[in-house]
Amino acid sequence: MGPEILIPITFFICTTLLVFGLRYMSNKEKMAMIERGMEPGLAKPRPSAPTPFLSLKFGLLLVGLGLGLLIAMFTVRAAGLGDDEGAAVYFGCLSMFGGFGLIISYAVEKNWLDKQKD
Repeated sequence: MGPEILIPITFFICTTLLVFGLRYMSNKEKMAMIERGMEPGLAKPRPSAPTPFLSLKFGLLLVGLGLGLLIAMFTVRAAGLGDDEGAAVYFGCLSMFGGFGLIISYAVEKNWLDKQKD
């Protein structure tokens, strides 16, 4: 029995303790609310804001990330960069093009909202 068997056992024990601890604390919180005369089901109402452009936002983000990967790959191959410089180009292009995708999503969403106000 080597150290490689300890990782799954430790993971299982920690996960079980985490679930037990969360359920225990949730139960204690609900019991305290009942003692104070509050309704536990209505403790924390979460306002659900409509998000009609969520799929557009994620779609443009993923398109930007894909385009960033493609451009980074061409840049690294064309420049013949090493591993360290190539990683910097990949991370930089992913960040820039992902950000461009989010900016385009914001512009489309703002344009639509402005048209709805008129």
